[in-house]
Amino acid sequence: MALLVGLGNPGQEYIWNRHNVGFMAVDGIAQKHRFPRYREQFGGLVCQGRIELENVILFKPSSFMNESGRPVGLVARFFKVSSSDVLVMHDDLDLDPGRIRVKTGGGTGGHNGLKSIDSHIGKDYARLRIGIGRPDEDNDVSNYVLGNFRRHDQEWLDSLVPAIAQMIPHLLRGDTASFCNKVFSSTQSALPNRLLGSVANET
Repeated sequence: MALLVGLGNPGQEYIWNRHNVGFMAVDGIAQKHRFPRYREQFGGLVCQGRIELENVILFKPSSFMNESGRPVGLVARFFKVSSSDVLVMHDDLDLDPGRIRVKTGGGTGGHNGLKSIDSHIGKDYARLRIGIGRPDEDNDVSNYVLGNFRRHDQEWLDSLVPAIAQMIPHLLRGDTASFCNKVFSSTQSALPNRLLGSVANET
């Protein structure tokens, strides 16, 4: 069984925030693979389904980002999912918009949601880092991540979210390289400032 967690902030006013791209990715998976409707449980929104032969739980914490760890810990313990079977999808300032990386463990890069999760389930979980880029001025980071995506972001978002959903079976099988390369192949025409070659991945 795998637990796929999308990070974001709850509430209508945050739906299109850059910080909520993890929610967008999980919703895309739910839609593509025809999961049932979410139900409120464990301090978040949860649904269960299958992706190919894998039993999968999708979860969106209803706490604010910096308190994500507690509800993630609750759902993981209830379903007896080890941290090594958890995948957290989140925004990443250090990647160009629309680029992705996959890594397991390591630092949080200053991401408050990851810091909270580390404190509740440890660091031995996978992360799908979804690039949102950085603002022109570093002192504007908070306003930037809590700001809405711009109109020019829509093209790569409309390409990336379905690609993640389509290719997620590769990641569930542990084939990180195929997942990253196939997502890149599906989205490269929409990526801003795209680079030649395949997407590198971190494990």
